[in-house]
Amino acid sequence: MIKSTAKVIIKRYMAIIALLLFLLPCQAQQTQEQLASHYFSNGDFAQAAELYEDLYKRAPNKFYYQMLYRSYVELKQFKDAERLVERRIKLYPKDLYVSVDLGQVYEMKGDRKKADKTYESVIKKIGYDSKQIGELAQAFESAGHPEWAIKVYLFAREKSKNEYIYVGELATLYERVGDYESMMREYFDLLDNQPGMMSSIQVSLQRILAETSNPRLTESLKTLLIKRVQEHPDSKHNLEMMIWFSLQQKDFQFAMEQAKAVDARFPEQSGEMLMRVAKIAQSNAAYDVARECYSSLVKKGKESPYYFESRVGELNVQFAQINRNFPIENRKLELLLDQYENALSELGKNANTVQLMRNYSDLLAYFADSVQQAADILYDILDIPKIDPHQRDNAKLALGDLLLFAGEIWDASLLYMQVDKANKNDVLGSLAKFKNAKLSYYNHDFLWAKSQLDVLRASTSKLIANDAMELSLLISDNMEEDSSFTMLEKYAAADLLLYRNLLDSAWNAFDDISHSALSHSLFDEVLMQKAKIRIQQQRYAEADTLLQQLVDFYPSDILADDALLLLAQLNEEKLNHPERARDCYEKLILDYPASLYVDEARKRYRALTE
Repeated sequence: MIKSTAKVIIKRYMAIIALLLFLLPCQAQQTQEQLASHYFSNGDFAQAAELYEDLYKRAPNKFYYQMLYRSYVELKQFKDAERLVERRIKLYPKDLYVSVDLGQVYEMKGDRKKADKTYESVIKKIGYDSKQIGELAQAFESAGHPEWAIKVYLFAREKSKNEYIYVGELATLYERVGDYESMMREYFDLLDNQPGMMSSIQVSLQRILAETSNPRLTESLKTLLIKRVQEHPDSKHNLEMMIWFSLQQKDFQFAMEQAKAVDARFPEQSGEMLMRVAKIAQSNAAYDVARECYSSLVKKGKESPYYFESRVGELNVQFAQINRNFPIENRKLELLLDQYENALSELGKNANTVQLMRNYSDLLAYFADSVQQAADILYDILDIPKIDPHQRDNAKLALGDLLLFAGEIWDASLLYMQVDKANKNDVLGSLAKFKNAKLSYYNHDFLWAKSQLDVLRASTSKLIANDAMELSLLISDNMEEDSSFTMLEKYAAADLLLYRNLLDSAWNAFDDISHSALSHSLFDEVLMQKAKIRIQQQRYAEADTLLQQLVDFYPSDILADDALLLLAQLNEEKLNHPERARDCYEKLILDYPASLYVDEARKRYRALTE
């Protein structure tokens, strides 16, 4: 029994000793590797080379080879590097990427001819192993030779007799070397063979267009697309790509022309591309193009699947144009109102025409001075059965606005409260709460209004939160020392007159404020409101003067950046002074970098300087 136990103990000790004898060399090798890495990182390449030589002899793996090669190169020991690479090639002939290192050695020795010969030779050794091909191409890229990586993929493609492989790799490489025409050809050759790849190709091109500012890229793409469309006029996917590219460049007119071409050549599409162009043009405020697209679709007749949508779209675009170019001539207004009446008579008052009814109501109330008729349209919306709750509540808000416009303050407040209660923790509820708070401000209940506005400053909607903050600050900044609101009451009364579109009365009320004291914290606000009145009255030169006064006299106040943006837009769109508009955008960008309008100003500035 004792002898048996002793044997077990001896066996355990022997096992431990054997394990230690195995681990010690491994630990020693690991320590040596760490030391070699330390020397290399600190630029002591001679010491690193000596250690990596020993490590590579014991374990000729890829990592030790690469580190030893790099050490020799850093030491400019090109003969040693050359011998190392040649031995590696003999040892692992299938690792074609090693030959790139050999070519690099020749280049560093100044023998470019021999390097090119080595590169050409290794490419001819390519087989059908995709991993081998990828490693060789990557080695060329790492060596700073994307042009040779291109040759790798082209040779592999030729050998496989499949001209549609390695499209993504080649396109990326062509982009890198600036050969945009070849890059495009890769994508479009693939598209010719596999039209189902269009979405993937568009995503790739969209990324490239976003990341590359070189105008040669867009020119190459446009030239190639036009050429392909001309050579293959019956190719639908080429036309669709041309439309897509035009939309990316915001050339909506050209996109519409191409969409019409698709519509004419491929009637089975039923106007699908025209509808797409119309919607994108509309969302980018290219209203004339959008309107023409919708009009073309309407002319297809009621049998068209897009008739209803295009009929509504055409009127919505006209409504947007009016809101952008207030006021409207009486003759144009009457014509548009007739179009709305005809459309609603034809399409009916239902859940699908709610937006049409909303716009018609706005036209009647705020442009045609037909408040009661406008209210009746909104009541019709509320009577539509099974209407979406949000559509219903939006109509209630619009009705509340209309009642406030008509001076029915308490009825408006009741509607706002109903929407607020039905949409707790929702953006629509926050909007209703804001409108009710503003109504309290109009009614001179400033402390209550401010308490509601301060809650809304945490709203998930940035627009509502910003508007709430501005109105809250207006109230707090203009509270008199005795806690009265004498001047603010005058201002709120004038503001309500402006909201109700009583422009002359509002002007007189604001003008009275500006003459009632030598100075007051409300004077910048008064200048802004007077400028808005003059804009609505199309007295643009006077508006320009008022806005410039605001910028000059109150550069540190909260409305300075608002005034600059409005001043720039006024000069760009109404006064035809692009240089002055550009200067205003530039001042906004430089002097008010934290402004919410900086992105818009930067975009408009670029457009004016191109």
